[in-house]
Amino acid sequence: MRGVDFLINVNTGDESTPAYEPIAAQRGGTFTRGYDTIDMTSKDNSGWADSDYGNGNWSISGDGVLQESDPAFEALDTAFLNAEVILVQFEFPNGKKYEGKAVITDLSIEAPHDDVATYSIELTGKGQYEEVDAA
Repeated sequence: MRGVDFLINVNTGDESTPAYEPIAAQRGGTFTRGYDTIDMTSKDNSGWADSDYGNGNWSISGDGVLQESDPAFEALDTAFLNAEVILVQFEFPNGKKYEGKAVITDLSIEAPHDDVATYSIELTGKGQYEEVDAA
């Protein structure tokens, strides 16, 4: 699989009737999943640590070339300015998607003198994500 075929999609509609659009001119994208751990170590473990699953967490990060008037970037910008939760998807080449609500923890724009303007985003999951099968 080629990384170029994975997309970050943002809801440009409302929550009751979502309309997902890919963020224009994406370069990188990462979908991270993990669990916190609970230390279950006791004297009964003969000197070995013992852990169990704690809370799950997920995040999406990405970057790309900034495009003026991109509906997906505008939705991110508006949600960030208003401290609103946003619906996002991480889409696989076969159409499968991981989808959920997220808070925008970082939305950066870099505008160097001698190169293209770029953006980077960090989205932290709010609750559990869902797997959406390819349609």
